[in-house]
Amino acid sequence: MPGYDEVFDKAIADLHGEGRYREFAQLRRVKGCFPKATYFGDDQPREVTVWCSNDYLAMGQHPVVLNAMHEALDVTGAGAGGTRNISGTSWYHIQLERELADLHGKGAALLFNSGYMANQATLSTLARLMPECTILSDELNHASMIEGIRHGRSNKAVWRHNDLDDLETKLATLIHDQPKVIALESVYSMDGDIAPLAEICALARKYNAMTYLDEVHAVGMYGPRGGGIAEREGLLDEIDIIEGTLAKAYGVMGGYIAASPRIVDAIRSYAPGFIFTTSVAPVLAAGARAAVRHLKTSNEERRLQQKHAGLLRQKLIDRGLPVIVSPSHIVPVHVGCPVRCKALTDELMREFSIYVQPINYPTVPRGTERIRLTPGPLHGPAEIAVLVDAVDELWSRLELQRAA
Repeated sequence: MPGYDEVFDKAIADLHGEGRYREFAQLRRVKGCFPKATYFGDDQPREVTVWCSNDYLAMGQHPVVLNAMHEALDVTGAGAGGTRNISGTSWYHIQLERELADLHGKGAALLFNSGYMANQATLSTLARLMPECTILSDELNHASMIEGIRHGRSNKAVWRHNDLDDLETKLATLIHDQPKVIALESVYSMDGDIAPLAEICALARKYNAMTYLDEVHAVGMYGPRGGGIAEREGLLDEIDIIEGTLAKAYGVMGGYIAASPRIVDAIRSYAPGFIFTTSVAPVLAAGARAAVRHLKTSNEERRLQQKHAGLLRQKLIDRGLPVIVSPSHIVPVHVGCPVRCKALTDELMREFSIYVQPINYPTVPRGTERIRLTPGPLHGPAEIAVLVDAVDELWSRLELQRAA
């Protein structure tokens, strides 16, 4: 048997050999200058343009958010001081949860430290509370959903991605009165496609299933108040549990669920991932609440983001680049090789000061490696032109395949 060091050395060497070893880009975002950031990977720090941030609407830089956080810091200090059950529930937490419940038209909401934790804790607890339950999971659901289902140890059925016929076939094999949960995402972040939500809700009604909807890439982005795809499609009343994040369109940190008071109370009372975790710092809750409130009434950020996403997508297509076309705000470009994908992003940073992270396995299946571009309201036509020229030039230099 090899020594301990050899085990870890081999594991890392395997990643290097497959071309999918991941490195952190050390960045310092510059307040008021997003999407610019200072990059510390060279001998001398330099300015770069960030093109892969999940701060989709630049709310992490918005004055209304920063002012709310400064005020909360001055009023209450830094940390929460404990778990939610033991001194860690502040006025800020309660106000944020009320804001989120209102956003989704639900009776209650529950705040977690991350979207991953919200999914893992909620789905595993649902399964334990309903031991005869079958959870029907879209095959492209996020790792946090898969982990939650696995940890709950309930029956599981995986249905082909966005395939209504396959979902119905699996639902039809289950006893009508047996507990069942359809778990899916609204916007799938790697391809940018959107689930056929109305049809899935209809199947849930027909087969007596609960619905669990991950809206992390949609909250803040879609709907007249930023309530996600369910709000945009007028389906809020059809979804039993909505899970979202405060770390993407809202630009801060944290995750949550919104549901009926009965469901929220059960998750709050039984989920170990909630019970035994120190609560989100009040300053973060204050900033997130300010972002949610702002985007309930302001559509300018969403309008500019969609405009810039459409402009970037078309300009890349015009150059013959293999864009994975989607109806969402995400603009993926297929590369298909982990080594070349990393070479592309390395050269974008080195030569053009453009930061894009390569997306490789296990985030996406092998052979579908890509760059994933997330234009925001502050990526204007000038930044888009620079990016398109740089990608086009490197695509030819690296002899990457263009669209047919």
